Amino acid sequence: MWEYIEERAIKCAEYIVATGCTVRACSAHFSISKSTVHKDVAERLQYIDTALYERTKEVLALNLSERHIRGGIATREKYISKKQR
Repeated sequence: MWEYIEERAIKCAEYIVATGCTVRACSAHFSISKSTVHKDVAERLQYIDTALYERTKEVLALNLSERHIRGGIATREKYISKKQR
């Protein structure tokens, strides 16, 4: 694997673990696509750093379980802001 890909995967995973952010937020932070971040942390990282992969997997699982809640909050805020106009 290319060295810069390994470095990118490790940086993304460390950022996700440190902040607890989503793949979307990580991709915005590093200015790369969501699919690249996901491929890096979900597939490539497993062969680079197993311990970091496990910690990242836990954060991503938590984000997945909370996804429907964040979506509901976003929809609620959307309609509240429409009402206030």
